[in-house]
Amino acid sequence: MVGSYSETWALAGGSLVGVTDDVEREGRMEITNDMRVVGTIKDPNLEEILSLDPDFVILTPDVDNQIKIAETLKQSNINHAFFKVEEFEDYLKMLKICTDITARKDLYEKNGLLIQKEIEDILSKIENKDKKHKVLFIRAFSSGAKAKKDDNVTCTILKNLDTVNIAAQHPSLLEDLSIEEIIEEDPDFIFVTTMGDEQKAIDGLKNGIETNPAWKSLSAVKNDRYIMLPKELFHYKPNAKWGESYRYLAEIIYPEIFN
Repeated sequence: MVGSYSETWALAGGSLVGVTDDVEREGRMEITNDMRVVGTIKDPNLEEILSLDPDFVILTPDVDNQIKIAETLKQSNINHAFFKVEEFEDYLKMLKICTDITARKDLYEKNGLLIQKEIEDILSKIENKDKKHKVLFIRAFSSGAKAKKDDNVTCTILKNLDTVNIAAQHPSLLEDLSIEEIIEEDPDFIFVTTMGDEQKAIDGLKNGIETNPAWKSLSAVKNDRYIMLPKELFHYKPNAKWGESYRYLAEIIYPEIFN
């Protein structure tokens, strides 16, 4: 009932009879003749799900409609489980459970443990760094933009890469991008991901906070460290690409080490 979870099940060697529409929208995988789209994450179609007679249904606890569906699945004796994935360790735990079910330990090693080793190698290279870079992470959409500080793929990676997220020190940035507070902290890097229509989100920034004359005075902007991040690595759950996500940011933040 979540595109990234469908992909995780496939990475664990499982087959899919039904998926939500974000599988195709996020480019997770091709919808084959053996698969049926059963609605959206927020509004899955219970009748469609039951008609497929699934052996196992994977859900998220973040959506009320999915919690309601679980009650019916329980009454119908259909195996189901809730997962919540916000960081690599969550993905690894989910993959372990799924590969235990599919009896594909080899895929746990390939799509989990090898990626864990890659991430550990990256993090080991930045241990004991004297300077902690200050960062601002923005999620932009067509009608505005907000800073993020936690419960987010990118924020978790930035924290593990030993950076300081200025939004954690200025909670007001989470609701309103105050140019005054951004100038006060003058972050070394400003990272952006977009929601919905990417061009409209970019235009929203250009017609919004970027129109302030003080924006161009920021160190991150002057030094070309105001960076748009790819959705597949930083907005959507990267799954088997978690290592790529870590390396992508590590090469930007620590070019002296990784380039």
